[in-house]
Amino acid sequence: MGLLSRPLEALTEFDTQYPVQIALRRDLLATRHDEVFAALPHAAAMCAEALDVLVAHLLADRAGWFRRSGRTLINRLTDERWDLDAPVCDPLELAGRLVQEDLCLLAPETGLPLVAAVLCFPSRWRLADKIGRPLAAIHGPVPLYAERLATPVERFIEKLRSGRLVERFNWSIHDDPALFQPHDHDDETAGAITAADAGTRLTLRIERQTLSRLPATGAVLFTIRTHQQSLARVAAIPGAAAALRATAANLPPDVTDYKGIARIRAVLDEFLAPLA
Repeated sequence: MGLLSRPLEALTEFDTQYPVQIALRRDLLATRHDEVFAALPHAAAMCAEALDVLVAHLLADRAGWFRRSGRTLINRLTDERWDLDAPVCDPLELAGRLVQEDLCLLAPETGLPLVAAVLCFPSRWRLADKIGRPLAAIHGPVPLYAERLATPVERFIEKLRSGRLVERFNWSIHDDPALFQPHDHDDETAGAITAADAGTRLTLRIERQTLSRLPATGAVLFTIRTHQQSLARVAAIPGAAAALRATAANLPPDVTDYKGIARIRAVLDEFLAPLA
């Protein structure tokens, strides 16, 4: 599973892309709301607690950027003010307007179903297809998940205690730099990419994912923080081209397809070979 323990203050990450990404999240929530936000009726208490936990984290660990005046939360980075007693939207949606992470809630029930999420930056999956479904069904397309990972993952999450934060990383290669990518790979676009332009047309997408348990409701908060770099910038890092080339070459075919590499494998290797 590749899980690492982290201090609770590492729940979120902020970088120079914060203003741009928060503006994009705001736009997506306004124009594609039902595609990027969903909450089942019985998740109301979990959503409210998720906001409370996130606000407490921001005030304690990001105090330079957030402060509270009474029950009003002030975002100094965007100059926005939010009434915590009468939010203008669902509490989880408000939480998703404060940070760059996407936020998903798994209910403490059999199968760990996804009961609420603000998902502005999906990587080839649609929230409407996953909401209400158990964890194993959500990960159905992941190679070998059912055979090797479903049982240990669910067992680990069921034993995860409040006060602990764990993280893992996932990566893929996309032929589109957009952060909002609910649809599958484009074979036609991938076929037009060559080694000469792969550096600018292919993007390495890395997700930092965290898991933590909310103390009152017992729901599990799953965060996804998406980082992206063009392949050219990645390859300029000493040793990165060789490492990526070796990793891609050793992936099983089903994993290669899942990560979006199968369609551009030859081009990827041709681009990386002289840089490795």
